[in-house]
Amino acid sequence: MYHTLDFWIRKARKEVIAMSIDEIFLQMKAKLQSDPTLRARLLETRKSKTPISDFCAIFRSQGLELYEMDLIEAGEADYAAMKRSTNGGGENSPALTGSDDYYEMFLAEL
Repeated sequence: MYHTLDFWIRKARKEVIAMSIDEIFLQMKAKLQSDPTLRARLLETRKSKTPISDFCAIFRSQGLELYEMDLIEAGEADYAAMKRSTNGGGENSPALTGSDDYYEMFLAEL
């Protein structure tokens, strides 16, 4: 499994470890290498009435704690950071539309 340096420091300190969405995605990608049916199940979520909920449920069934708000918050946080970093941030920054869609980005990498 792949982990960041911060993960190992927190583990050594015996802190409660909450993985970042990037770490969760890395672990799922490692699992996908040995289980092609898992990949198919994830891609099938696009056809679901509740795609993001089903996507997250598959992650949790694999022991990876991922919830709908994790995906939404990650995309929103990246978007907000980008908006703040341009021309001093705030509402005067260049028009940026949308936010990162971690669900679609993960599926696109499959």
